[in-house]
Amino acid sequence: MSMYGRDPWGGPLEINDSPTHEDGSRNQQDLDRAALSRQLDETQQSWLLGPTEQKKKKYVDLGCIIVSRKLFVWTVGTILAAGLLAGLITLIVSVAERHRHQHSKPDNYTLALHKALMFFNAQRSGKLPKHNNVSWRGNSCLNDGKSVSSTVIKDLVGGYYDAGDAIKFNFPASFAITMLSWSVIEYKDKYEAAGELSHVKEIIKWGTDYFLKTFNNTADSIDQLAAQVGAGDTSGGPTPNDHYCWTRPEDIDYARPVTICHSCSDLAAEMAAALASASIVFKDNKVYSKKLVHGAKTLFKFGREQRGRYSAGTAEAAIFYNSTSYWDEFVWGAAWLYYATGNSSYLQLATTAGLAKHAGAFWGGPDYGVFSWDNKLAGAQVLLSRLRLFLSPGYPYEDILRTFHNQTGIIMCSYLPYFTSFNRTKGGLIQLNHGRPQPLQYVVNAAFLATLYSDYLAAADTPGWYCGPNFYSTDVLRKFAETQIDYILGKNPRGMSYLVGFGDRYPKRVHHRGASIPKNNVRYNCKGGWKWRDTSKPNPNTIVGAMVAGPDKRDGFKDVRTNYNYTEPTLAGNAGLVAALVALSGDKSVGIDKNTIFSAVPPMFPTPPPPPAPWKP
Repeated sequence: MSMYGRDPWGGPLEINDSPTHEDGSRNQQDLDRAALSRQLDETQQSWLLGPTEQKKKKYVDLGCIIVSRKLFVWTVGTILAAGLLAGLITLIVSVAERHRHQHSKPDNYTLALHKALMFFNAQRSGKLPKHNNVSWRGNSCLNDGKSVSSTVIKDLVGGYYDAGDAIKFNFPASFAITMLSWSVIEYKDKYEAAGELSHVKEIIKWGTDYFLKTFNNTADSIDQLAAQVGAGDTSGGPTPNDHYCWTRPEDIDYARPVTICHSCSDLAAEMAAALASASIVFKDNKVYSKKLVHGAKTLFKFGREQRGRYSAGTAEAAIFYNSTSYWDEFVWGAAWLYYATGNSSYLQLATTAGLAKHAGAFWGGPDYGVFSWDNKLAGAQVLLSRLRLFLSPGYPYEDILRTFHNQTGIIMCSYLPYFTSFNRTKGGLIQLNHGRPQPLQYVVNAAFLATLYSDYLAAADTPGWYCGPNFYSTDVLRKFAETQIDYILGKNPRGMSYLVGFGDRYPKRVHHRGASIPKNNVRYNCKGGWKWRDTSKPNPNTIVGAMVAGPDKRDGFKDVRTNYNYTEPTLAGNAGLVAALVALSGDKSVGIDKNTIFSAVPPMFPTPPPPPAPWKP
């Protein structure tokens, strides 16, 4: 008997009850042929061959999302390629920018800055450092101070000669150091970009080291201060002195008297400003900075307690650097001491209305706004306006700070050509000293204040200020400063650069003893150097970086050695020039350092004003 069933491979299946061997073999062969004659589907193959290798998944599970494998690979590849491209572009740009900076020509202000700083190297007194880099200068006046009978002041070697002579006037010299320190505090990055930061700090320290010798700097209270080294009698007497003689400082063999003062508020407060501002410059040298701060506090205390002008009476300084008042130095010195110490008592003093009134903050006058070695009011007002712009201490300082701020705005207006506070020469030089000789020292100070104040406003996100009903952009202030400095550097009717060594045409007969006498191993005595003073030949030594006194009110200039009103440089004048040059130099987008000056100032929490008086019916 046979049975039929369905062959799982698709063919008929016959089952015999009693199959023979031969039938079984044939049936098996039929079975094999049937299996081979049909295509197997996947299920059938899996039965026969077992599990096969799985295909790759077409999706990627990222945990929170499932994405297509192709999309995932494409996205990752794109990101990596973009990153690589961005890195390559950044590398190329940075290398190109570095290459451009290395080979780009510095601007005129930076070039002039390099030279203007060299003037201070030429003015050094004492034992010079090996790297002084002025070949015709050497050690000089190594006995300064030994003639003093004081038990405290014995060594006055060092410091700077004031101008074309060998006198050390501490009043204008301390103003010069204050100006240099202020410029470093505000424009440290620009000095660094110009490669002059170490140089200018060295110049400042040479001055402050000397100032610390002029009084007992370890004491809390003093009763005397050295005001001057050397004499400048202009009467033409036979006694050798630093004006009667025309000799190199290295060859001086006559006595150099020292002027000691016991009531010199202006000098003491100005020297305190110099030490206090320098302490901020050297704040990373904590020991030296602390020494400067202590000296500044001692000097300021002496100035406040022993009232008087250093040039009063028969003081010789009155002939050369007469001080008209000490009230402006009180405001100036107190402001710098506040920044150096953070002690609010100095801020209270600097913002005392009576002090400001005595300093002339409210009455104006023909010289109002003229910043100089004699009158620091304009500088003090700018310095304190900074405090209001960035810290806004509020009550009880706000009223006077607002007044200083408003007055600063008025001063800036007076510098502009749209107003008639000051005349200008036909060549465009502002006449801040109203046509009197030696105008450039005042011009450079104004250029510095104008640039600095414009940078203050820019840092405070303020686009300008008002002069009456008219609004002026900060660019106007910078333009004023640029035109004045450009005049000094040669853009004037004479085509003359008043900075020695800058440009093709500059003064060759500078009123300067060291520059006018050759270094030829010949020692010229007091009168022996007169022939070098009186010759019409150019100076044998170029005093690079010296800014001469400048032209007259008609843009005229006489390159004559014996006329100091045209050809003599000064420390104070060059310090103002350096400050203006660094402010204008380099990239305009690099502004002031907003925070360094406030390093010692504690956080401001304005005291609320007192409550109103009780109401009375």
